[in-house]
Amino acid sequence: METTILYIEDNPLNMRLVRRMLASFGYNIAEAPDALSGMKKINERKPDLILVDVNLPGIDGLELTRRLKADPYTADIPIVALTANAMHGDRELCLEAGCDGYIAKPVSRLELKNAVNHYLQPVAQTA
Repeated sequence: METTILYIEDNPLNMRLVRRMLASFGYNIAEAPDALSGMKKINERKPDLILVDVNLPGIDGLELTRRLKADPYTADIPIVALTANAMHGDRELCLEAGCDGYIAKPVSRLELKNAVNHYLQPVAQTA
């Protein structure tokens, strides 16, 4: 089965940029502009990895992460915060909310590729 990454991002420019990078790495990309749409996508097809913006409209990325990590169906999905919040302590807030990783925007191609490969390793080993 094809590896699917769900990217939850409300900024169309960031969405397009990351989508292109992920597609060039050979991944299937599902997209959602907000947390509620993201949860719907997860229920339609469970992704192998979730990249989430912290500053989403409505339910923010940290609250979404808390909810996903509390749900047995989604608790095992790695979640990486991809965010413009790069102030001191923001990384810790993301990790405390349950994120498995944190990448500050703007994200470089190499940084994204390394993070995705790192968090998808268990998927690749069991496939």
